[in-house]
Formats: sequence, C-alpha cells, structure tokens
Amino acid sequence: MENRIKVRTVITYKSYFEDFFVKQKSKVQDKIIWTLDLIEELPRVPETYLKHLENTDGLYEIRVKLGSDIYRIFCFFDEGKLVLLANGFQKKSQKTPKQEIEKALKIKEEYENEK
Repeated sequence: MENRIKVRTVITYKSYFEDFFVKQKSKVQDKIIWTLDLIEELPRVPETYLKHLENTDGLYEIRVKLGSDIYRIFCFFDEGKLVLLANGFQKKSQKTPKQEIEKALKIKEEYENEK
C-alpha cells in the first residue's frame, strides 16, 4: 500500500455529516470517501470537488457526482489544514437550497462558539 501524504485532515463535527452519510447507498458512500481522500491529499483541490460558496463566510461545498446524481457536503476550514464536515444533501435543482446553506452556517457558528 502506498504511503499517502496528507495536505489536510478531514474531520466530522458532531453527527451532522454522519446522519447524511449513513443514509446513502454504498456506491455513493464509496464516492464520498474517494472525494474526501482527494481533498486530504491534493495540494490544490479542483473546483470540481471543492468550491467556496460565494457570499458566505468561509463556507465550502464538497461536490460529489455519481452518474446523474449530485451530492453536496458543506464544510469549512479551521487553522487552514483542518476541514470540518457539516451537513450534506442530494442536490435536486440547479440552485443550492438556501436552508441547507443556512444550516451549514449555523453548524460553523456552533463550532466556532465551542472552540
């Protein structure tokens, strides 16, 4: 097994991400794990996989695509190298639902208040 060098560490915060993750089919879970590994290992992650959300205070979305299904996992950085996973959802429309973004921002705020 090759020795993987991590550029970042992806961690979960409370059970927000797990609640989403456990409901997914195993193929989707595999693709999510593959994408998270990529984020940990690539010095520059392409926007295809990790994109800053405009007009948010440091909120990013991890983008997972499997066939025609699209999933989003919100995350944010702590101390630059730590990626905290917030909520996830399956994307059904062109625009990211506002309530999902608001939920992610609340999770981020909760985390920062607890630090």
